[in-house]
Amino acid sequence: MTSGTLNPTSGPSSRSEASSSRDVLTRLRTDIVSSVFGPETRLKFADMTKRYDVSIGTLREALSQLSSEGFVTVEAGKGFKVSPVSAVELIEITDHFISFEKRAVREAIVHGGEDWEANIVAVHHRLSLIEGLPWERRMERHSEWVERHREFHEAIVAACPGRWLFRLRSIMFDQLDRYRFVTKRAPEGLGGRKFEEHREIMMATLARDADLASALIEQHIRDTSERALKLL
Repeated sequence: MTSGTLNPTSGPSSRSEASSSRDVLTRLRTDIVSSVFGPETRLKFADMTKRYDVSIGTLREALSQLSSEGFVTVEAGKGFKVSPVSAVELIEITDHFISFEKRAVREAIVHGGEDWEANIVAVHHRLSLIEGLPWERRMERHSEWVERHREFHEAIVAACPGRWLFRLRSIMFDQLDRYRFVTKRAPEGLGGRKFEEHREIMMATLARDADLASALIEQHIRDTSERALKLL
């Protein structure tokens, strides 16, 4: 009689640890992107394990992943800290993101169907409910805007079949979002202008006008980055 071999890594405990690792990775990335932890903040294990209620091993795994994505740096004997920001890096990130996003939207326009179109309209409507508010009320719902803004840009390229292209543009989007927070308190013209830009991007995409959609996306991204450069 041959006895079966139990895989010690396939049980409920292992699945729970994997889920916890993904959760803390998402939460930590969000906190860095939204400047809860500012550039060059040292990330102390004692504080972080309490904040996220995870083990040191799970936290180290999440930080190592974020290091590979460029959100944190590690120094021998000193541990992890949030990556610095700079004008040079912002320019490079902007160029990479524009390149990925323009390729992704062209692919999405070719492959997207009716469900893709319907989702773009629905997600844009949710975003417009906040973007149409006066600046003070919009800032009260800024965390919601951040999430809906991400959902809108993801919806535009969601039909892109290239998984690596989508993954790379998502990493660049998160990196650019970190710089976008620099401009979040600068209301001069941003609210109304971005509201119109998002509507124009949606309309061009739904019209399957790849050249116009690509041009609008590039202008939209560069405008935000140029504002951030002035404030760095």
